[in-house]
Amino acid sequence: MTRMTDRRTIVAHGRMAMRELRLDAARHRRHGLQIMSFEQLAVRLAGGFARPIDDEGLRTAIQAVLPDTSLGELEGIKLLPGMVDASADTLRKAWRAGIDLNSRVHEHPRLDSIARLEAAVLAQLPPGMMRPCDLVTTACQRLAHAKAVLGPVEIVSLTELSPCWRPLLAALTGCTQVIWTAGPRPTPPWLEATGVTIAREALQAPAIRAESAATAYHEAIEAIRWARSLLASGEAEPADIAIAAASTAEYDDHFLSLRADANLDLHFIHGIKVTTTREGQAAAALADILVRGLSQTRVRRLAALCGSEAGPLQTLPAGWLRILPTDAPLASVSAWTRLLGRLTAADWPDKQDHTPILRGIVELLGKGHSAAEEIGAALLSGRALAIWRKALLAGPTGSLDTTLENLKQDDGFEACVSVVWMPASALAASPRRFVRLIGLNSSRWPRSISEDRLISDHVIPTAELDPLPVAAADRQDFETILATTERQVVLSRARRDSEGRLLGRSSLLGAYGEETYVRRNAVPAHAFSETDRLMARPQEFADAPQAVAATACWRNWHRKEITPHDGLVRAEHPLLLAILDRTQSASSLRLLLRSPLGFVWRYAMRLRMPERGADPLVLDALGMGDLVHMTLDLALQKLEADGGLANADEAQIEATVQEATREIAGVWESERAVPPEVIWRRTLDDARILTSRALTFGDERLPDARSYGEVAFGGLEPKPEVDSPWDSKIPVEIPDADFRINGYIDRLDLSGDGKRALVRDYKTGRPPREDISLDGGRELQRCLYAFAVKALLGSEVSISASLLFPREQVDLQLADPEATLVEITGYLQAARAYLTAGHALIGPDTGGTYDDLAFALPANAGATYCKRKLPAATDMFGDAAQVWEAQ
Repeated sequence: MTRMTDRRTIVAHGRMAMRELRLDAARHRRHGLQIMSFEQLAVRLAGGFARPIDDEGLRTAIQAVLPDTSLGELEGIKLLPGMVDASADTLRKAWRAGIDLNSRVHEHPRLDSIARLEAAVLAQLPPGMMRPCDLVTTACQRLAHAKAVLGPVEIVSLTELSPCWRPLLAALTGCTQVIWTAGPRPTPPWLEATGVTIAREALQAPAIRAESAATAYHEAIEAIRWARSLLASGEAEPADIAIAAASTAEYDDHFLSLRADANLDLHFIHGIKVTTTREGQAAAALADILVRGLSQTRVRRLAALCGSEAGPLQTLPAGWLRILPTDAPLASVSAWTRLLGRLTAADWPDKQDHTPILRGIVELLGKGHSAAEEIGAALLSGRALAIWRKALLAGPTGSLDTTLENLKQDDGFEACVSVVWMPASALAASPRRFVRLIGLNSSRWPRSISEDRLISDHVIPTAELDPLPVAAADRQDFETILATTERQVVLSRARRDSEGRLLGRSSLLGAYGEETYVRRNAVPAHAFSETDRLMARPQEFADAPQAVAATACWRNWHRKEITPHDGLVRAEHPLLLAILDRTQSASSLRLLLRSPLGFVWRYAMRLRMPERGADPLVLDALGMGDLVHMTLDLALQKLEADGGLANADEAQIEATVQEATREIAGVWESERAVPPEVIWRRTLDDARILTSRALTFGDERLPDARSYGEVAFGGLEPKPEVDSPWDSKIPVEIPDADFRINGYIDRLDLSGDGKRALVRDYKTGRPPREDISLDGGRELQRCLYAFAVKALLGSEVSISASLLFPREQVDLQLADPEATLVEITGYLQAARAYLTAGHALIGPDTGGTYDDLAFALPANAGATYCKRKLPAATDMFGDAAQVWEAQ
């Protein structure tokens, strides 16, 4: 066994410096060596159950006492978000500076407020937790034990010591040997008077060069390239390399993404945001609901992140989210309650009723952020719950989302064997052989001095409250890093910010000559990843299959002639034949005639526009049409069940429409997005008026008529509680066109003798300025629905088909349905032949205002791509393009 050596103590600054010293002590078997911070030294000498005030304990105490403590001047802001952080920072500064707040309360009311807060916090803290001044006082009373407890003390890696600790340092020199190992670092002026032995070394002489990069992101890229080149050349080990900045916040996200791309163990000394982990995202998803309210989007996110955790969400069956209507925002507890009230066991994936569990979750979430602790304990577990509880200690529940965004955790890498990314202050305490300093721009390094958030400069001068202000600390750290780095220092700055504004050079760069101008598109000497390597070798990248395809597509998009990238496919492709053989609707046939490319995308490739999922300010034209059609359908059902529409007077129709509007509003609110309340009420009034007009207006009345709404045909399932004049399973095929059709007829009126029928299609928009038949292929419903009615009821029935515009009270009759059907048949035959030949090209509706698949087209396609390609597509269409000019 190795013999125990005499006890010795090394005092270091910074977590990384202490870890490296402990690793070195373990490797050399230095038994009896204690490595600690100066605060820990004071605690060790104070003995007993003394311990310092840690950050979590301080924040917990502040949060507990703020509501009930009268703070005088600060009373009005004590419960605002950020007050816990500001109070903790102020108390820490006052304690480190050795300021006795109680003795100075007469100087300013603000100091009285801070002193009250301090007293309340100290009373709240657990026994044994002491301020720095109390630790020093207790430690000085036990100086006789210093030699036995501490042994010889060596202070390393420090350039400054807070005023609160200086009396203890001076007192220690009379009891045991104290050496301040400054090395090449500067020493503070007050140190000579303490009697401490100072050990100095010569300054290091690293190779120094300066560079300028395009932006902060470019700086991060160049830093990773530099680190990779050192590792690949064998010139350095990971533990020899450090990248640092005065403030790391601007660069953290850049390095986090580049680290993954480079597959490089880059350790963040200061930690990473908890929201970069799955557990942190789970906590953030819950905070989003509690702070901003319920919505389907937020609940889906929470379920995706917490579904595998222990808790009620885990008990729900796989795929349970399919029970939620995709376009319903579900933005309130009442909306969820209406939805859950309609669910049965058959609606759930496993055919078991889990509605009580989901209802309990919704009710729990509906309590809001005031019950954050209860809700977090119920829905989160493990690391996510630990993050949640830490966030509750760090700030008020009303700002949980902001608090979580600022929380950090360790990234899991070991600092002693990794390339490190750190603040400059940490690097000054723990030097490395190869260093890259980034962010050397004016106002960023050194940073400007700012007053304390609670104690302004006129209350206590900043120089007294913070003896080493941030600007002086940044300059000192810069000088220390240059003096302690052995081999190489690269100084880097950004020429522009993220918005393109020019940035100035730091004053610290003045002594280091000309800087190297690094272009953003310059070929790197050493790539940091596969992506970087390919981007640096354009010729090699150009030969890659993806690049070849992308380049060919881009060039073809800019040619006027039709190419394979514009929709040309193999003739008689099985997928094209399959979608042509499906039963069509009037909408799908309109898409086939006016946008064959959209027809293929929608029905062959099943592309869909993502649902918005948020409450709109107003309903769009499609939403308003759906609302009116739903109201019409329900009102018509009620009227037919109560004697029939033909026998109802205006008062009965008005009352029925009013009732139907209320019922439809409830259904809509539980399944779809709704505008704000005032606008929603106005929208419902508009829908009610349009419905009343649609039911009371008409140029033609049938004797003893029976009215039907939303009548299914062609194989579609009839809607519940809706009577049908025929068997909806009977197929309907357009003669000679080889197309089967189906759909729902908005309204069908049959005379009492069954010899006449009125087919009406409601339109909530504005009527056309002139009479139309096909309207360029946009209007197919009147003709197709009239044909379907004749096919199902018999050729002896006389059919009248019309478009009814209740807003303007216009009824547009189709003059000759049979002739129009013959015309449509010809166009459909041409369209089938055109698509079967492999011509899935654009049409006049492609990229238009109402094209919900425009996101799949080149950017700004309506103004560029479509105008360039449409003439060639029209020529290729031949006879099929004639429908676009049809009246």
